[in-house]
Amino acid sequence: MTLHPSTPIVRSFDMQMAHTFYIEFLEFKVDWQHQHQADLPVYMQISKDACTLHLSEHFADASPGASIRIGCEDLKAYQTQLIQKQYKHAKPSITEQLWGIEMTISDPFGNRLIFFQTVE
Repeated sequence: MTLHPSTPIVRSFDMQMAHTFYIEFLEFKVDWQHQHQADLPVYMQISKDACTLHLSEHFADASPGASIRIGCEDLKAYQTQLIQKQYKHAKPSITEQLWGIEMTISDPFGNRLIFFQTVE
């Protein structure tokens, strides 16, 4: 038996806010999006490099307040790129840890994305 990479489901309450945060700020791309009809919740897959997330407005799919760890190469360059955007809701900083460096950013729905780079 072989396990494959997991795909976290992240709770969202507003796809426009999610788009601004994940697509415009963090530079993920929308892989696909599903909605049964215009007034029903949206479910979508987004990705950046090898990282894939599902965003869901569906009530029972996930609870807000999740923490997701995302491995990253050259975290300091990514931080610089994000700070240059001057996004008014996040000014990400890097924290030194025993195992490497981390940059934690909260999305508009209370979920924490912890980008990390391990020490080699």
